[in-house]
Amino acid sequence: MIADLSEVDGAMSGTPEFAHAVSNVVLMGPELHPWDSGPVVAELQELLQAHGFQLRIDGDFGSVTEAAVKAFQRLHHLRADGIVGHKTWIALKSSVQAGCRTLKYGHTGVDVYELQGLLQVQGQYIARNGIFDAATQQAVIAFQKKHRHKETGIVDAITWTTLRGGKPLCLPPKQTGWFYDNRKWW
Repeated sequence: MIADLSEVDGAMSGTPEFAHAVSNVVLMGPELHPWDSGPVVAELQELLQAHGFQLRIDGDFGSVTEAAVKAFQRLHHLRADGIVGHKTWIALKSSVQAGCRTLKYGHTGVDVYELQGLLQVQGQYIARNGIFDAATQQAVIAFQKKHRHKETGIVDAITWTTLRGGKPLCLPPKQTGWFYDNRKWW
């Protein structure tokens, strides 16, 4: 079970303390296997893309997504089996940099935690728990309205840039050599 979230508020996003304090609630996702499909696979692909893997976000866990998952697992010293389980979800969601992916209702992770902190600085009174819930969505809409953005409740590149005071978004590291060569699948 999770500790009191007030202890987490002082932690910097992306720190091991944050990941440890909320991993059982925030950083989990369902176990995914190659050839699964749906919105959870699309979120997996968004997270992989935010970590620098160039792949299409289509919601299908095909061979390209499997290769990216295996490469990510190797980079994080996890069992490189291509199955996205507890440890892979935690690694993906606890190491994603704020601003590297578009956030929307239902997303979780340290980037959502950072978003909530930035919204609090902007005067929005929401819980900072790493879960993009209805309250976070309403705070995003209020922020977008205040700054004359399209009121979508989705944190895209424009909203991220405004939240960060005009500072550029993160540049995810480009992952190279992770897919395949003509002789061997990775």
